[in-house]
Amino acid sequence: METTRQAFESIVTEHQGRVFSIAFRILGDYGAAEEVAQDVFLECHRALPTLTCPEHLTAWLRRVACHRATDALRRRSARGGRYLQEFDETLPPISQLPVAEPPSPDSPLMNRIEQLLLTLPEQQRAVVLLRYQEDLDPEQIAQTLAMPVATVRSHLRRAIKLLRSKAERTLKEYTRG
Repeated sequence: METTRQAFESIVTEHQGRVFSIAFRILGDYGAAEEVAQDVFLECHRALPTLTCPEHLTAWLRRVACHRATDALRRRSARGGRYLQEFDETLPPISQLPVAEPPSPDSPLMNRIEQLLLTLPEQQRAVVLLRYQEDLDPEQIAQTLAMPVATVRSHLRRAIKLLRSKAERTLKEYTRG
């Protein structure tokens, strides 16, 4: 019994950042992301005997975090909450960061990019997150989200096109052309 508890504590310690990050980037709400992460780990505790290897566990956690976060988005939408975040174009210009340097995670540019990500529809947001944060290929994303690979590629292509279009309008000092 103690080894199961230790194993679960180890899983939580190792994966809590990933699970929270997925939930937060899909939801855009810190408190809701914490609740989703807690739900994911409660479900993980119940499913622990069926999670056979570390790769299976990681894939399972990603899948459940994505599904729980999108479920939370739908519940919020059903209660009349905002489904998509609106981008605040009235924010002051952020030209104080040089274009050649990669921005720090806490920079105004990164905050504005996070805002842009939150304007994507939920499936596109999940696909972009899994591709670029979790570094999964389209086949792995398709398995995680239980959708065809062609659909993943389509969501990814549309999301990038939409993000690029929004960035050109709102982040002019950071786009080419």
